[in-house]
Amino acid sequence: MAGLAASFGSGAMTNSINEISEAACIFAIGTNTTANHPIIGRQVTRAVQKGARLIVADPRRIPLCRLADIWLRLRPGTDIALINGIMRVIIEENLMDTAFIEERCEDYEAFEASIMEHDLAAAEKITGVSAQDIVRAARMYGSIAPATILYTLGITEHSHGTDNVRALANLALLTGNIGRPSTGVNPLRGQNNVQGACDMGALPNVYTGYQEVENEEVRIKFERAWNCKLSPSNGLKMTEMFDAAHEGRIKALYLKGEDPVVTDADTTFIEKAISHLELFIVQDIFLTETARLADVVLPAASFAEKDGTFTNTERRVQRIRKAIEPRGNSRPDWMIICDIARSMGVEGFDFDNTQEIFEEMRVLTPSYSGINYERIEKSGIQWPCPDNEHPGTPYLYSERFNTSSGRAKFAPVSYRPSAETTSHEYPFILITRRSAFHYHAVMTHKAEGFDELRKEERIEIHPTDAATLEIQDGEVIKVSSRRGSVKAKANITEVVPAGVVCMTFNFAETRTNILTNRALDPVAKTPEFKVCAVKIEREESAYITKDYIRWGTGKS
Repeated sequence: MAGLAASFGSGAMTNSINEISEAACIFAIGTNTTANHPIIGRQVTRAVQKGARLIVADPRRIPLCRLADIWLRLRPGTDIALINGIMRVIIEENLMDTAFIEERCEDYEAFEASIMEHDLAAAEKITGVSAQDIVRAARMYGSIAPATILYTLGITEHSHGTDNVRALANLALLTGNIGRPSTGVNPLRGQNNVQGACDMGALPNVYTGYQEVENEEVRIKFERAWNCKLSPSNGLKMTEMFDAAHEGRIKALYLKGEDPVVTDADTTFIEKAISHLELFIVQDIFLTETARLADVVLPAASFAEKDGTFTNTERRVQRIRKAIEPRGNSRPDWMIICDIARSMGVEGFDFDNTQEIFEEMRVLTPSYSGINYERIEKSGIQWPCPDNEHPGTPYLYSERFNTSSGRAKFAPVSYRPSAETTSHEYPFILITRRSAFHYHAVMTHKAEGFDELRKEERIEIHPTDAATLEIQDGEVIKVSSRRGSVKAKANITEVVPAGVVCMTFNFAETRTNILTNRALDPVAKTPEFKVCAVKIEREESAYITKDYIRWGTGKS
C-alpha cells in the first residue's frame, strides 16, 4: 500500500479515463458511476459493448447493475469482508500474479496469512453475498486482464474508509493489475477541481504536490521561497476543525467554497460549533445555508468568471478562461485572498494574474514542474510531469512505486463493523447518495429547469418495509437517528434492499445530514455518511400520492 500513496493520498486515479473503455474487466464498487460521473460511466458502457466483463458491488440496484455480469449486493459497510473474501478465492485457486508479487511487492507472506484467517462462510454471513457469487467475482477479476477498479464515496465515507481503500490496493497488487494501461485503482473525484485543490496543498499535512509538512527539507524549501517561518506540525482536517471550534480551541474560521451546514455529517453539531466562533468568514458564489451564519460574507466569482487551471480526477491539468465578467461585487478567489494578505502586511502576494501564481507553484512542485500555460493552451497534461520535455503520465507505477525500495507493500486489513449498527429502536440502515440532477444543490437549485427533474427529497424504502409500516408511496414520513429527525415523501422501490433506506442531501429544506454520524475514519477523518441507524415513522399530516390526495393519518 505504501507504494500507492502518491495516488491514494491525493485521491487521484492511477490510470486515465479513456483507458477504462479498453479494460477487459471492470470492478465497480461503491460508485454509482453513470449517475455521478456520466462521462466516465460512458467509458464503462463502451467497455462492456466491446466485451468487457463488469462486476458491480453496491447495496442499491444502481443503473450499472443492468450491464453487470455479476452484481454483489452487499450489506452497507461490509466492503472489506467482501474484498478479502474475493482475495482468498484468488489465492486458493492460484489466480494471483506470482511474478508481479515477487518482482514488485513486499510483505506478501504476512498478507496471505491474514487473508486465510477468514473463510467464505464468514464473508457470506457478514456481507449477505452468497459464497457462490464471491467465487464467481474472484474468478472473473483474477483471470481476466487488464482489470481496473473504480470506486467513489461508497468506499471512503466510512469509519474504516482508509482500510477499504487499502483492501482494494491489495487486490490490485495481488493480481498485478497496476502499472499498466487499463488497470489500476481509480477513485473518481466527486467535484470539479477537488483534485486541483488538493494538488495545491489544500490539505493540513502537505504543501503543493503532496510534499509533507513534517519533512524538514520540504519545509525549509518553502520557507526560503516565501520568506517566512512555517509550522513543522500538521494542521487539522476540516472535520477536526469543527471539534476544535466547539471546544474553543479555534476562535476564527475562514471558509471558502463549502456548505457544511448542508453537506457535513451531524449538521446540528456543525451549527453549534460555528456558534462558538468569535469570527466566521465565508467566501462563496451564493449565500449558502452556511453563509447565512457568517459574520462576513465575501462574494466570489464563479468558474465562468475567472482564469486559471482545473485539475481533474485523472490528474490532468487544464486551462480555464474567463467567459464573462464577474457579476456585482464578486471577484476571483485569488484576488480576494491577495487583498486580505496585503492588508495584513504580508509580503509576496503582489501577483498580477493567475499565470504568475502558477509559475511560482510549479517551481516549488516537482510533479508540476514541466507544466506551464503555454503547454496546456490547447490540451491538458497529466502529472507527474517533471520537466518541459516530459509528455505527462497517463498511468502511474509503470516502473516503480513511491517507496525507498521501489516496491509496493501489502497492508493486511480486517473487517470491523461500522461505528453505528441497527437496534430495536433504530432498525434501519440509512445510506446517503447524490442526485444526478442536483449536485449539492448550491448552484442547481438556482438554475431553471433542474427542479422540474427533481424538486424535493424522496426517501427510498423497500416495498416489504413499507407494507410492514403501512406506508404508501408519496406519503410524508419521518426519519430519525440518534441525532435528529427529518421529514420527506416515501419512494417505495426495490432499488434498495429490505432493511435499508436511502436519501440524497440535495435539499436544504430536508437536511438529511442532520441524521448522519460524525464517527470518523482514524486516518482520513472522513465521517461515516454511508451507514447510519434510523427509525421510520408515519407522519400525522397531509401527504400526496400519485393518483389522489389523502389527509390526516393516511388511512383510507
